Amino acid sequence: MSRVLVTGAASGLGEALAAAFEARGDEVLRTDVSYEGGVETGASAPSSTHGTFRLDITSDDDWAAALAHVEATWGGLDVLVNNAGVAGGGRLDVATMDEWQWITEINLFGAVRGTRTFVPMLKRQRSGRIVNTASLAGLVHPAGMASYNASKAAVVALTETTGHELAAYGVTAHVVCPSYFRTNLTSSMRGADTELAGVVSHLVESSPISAADIAAAVLEGLDRGDELIVPDQPARDAHGLKQSDRATYDLVMRAQAAKLEGAPRG
Repeated sequence: MSRVLVTGAASGLGEALAAAFEARGDEVLRTDVSYEGGVETGASAPSSTHGTFRLDITSDDDWAAALAHVEATWGGLDVLVNNAGVAGGGRLDVATMDEWQWITEINLFGAVRGTRTFVPMLKRQRSGRIVNTASLAGLVHPAGMASYNASKAAVVALTETTGHELAAYGVTAHVVCPSYFRTNLTSSMRGADTELAGVVSHLVESSPISAADIAAAVLEGLDRGDELIVPDQPARDAHGLKQSDRATYDLVMRAQAAKLEGAPRG
């Protein structure tokens, strides 16, 4: 049985991951900015083994409180899942600097803060796993998504670096890179490029893949010890094309860019 902390666990992939860990008997602390303060259990924490905890991943104070709670109740942590994130993007001459700063603060620095908070504990216990949710956008980079692509590519780099740095302590790092799947992530999407938002929303809503499908594949990847988890076939196909036939990959991406370039700008 593992002790697991999941961020962004109130909905979407975070909720599905928490449920998947719990279904196999792990203790899970579900955290999310939408929860009330402190720890809640029972009816206020549906399906949760250990309860819910309010955590704004952009807040150093909230992370310190989460660490203190884990230390007091469990005395350690086996799996940290930095899952919380937001959707965004926009063409280079449409997206604002405020949008860039917003998405980076959440998608990248949320994972950085979580990692920095728990690394001393993981080093002391000389064990543990850090699981970061990135995106296929961290591996392949479609037009109109520069800020999102950059934030998720940075999470991929962060994870690889973490794995190298902590290997001597028995701590492993894993990054999850799914393509579009049905979730409420687009409800967080903001930005001036409304045409792009419509395209992304359609791709999410029309996907045949559920958050539960992705969560199941993530746990299978963790059981295998995969450091890079590409959990669905569309993501594997896109990543594989980039690796095996860069010229065709570039043609596909530039055709998509040309189509988007003809769209209205907000």
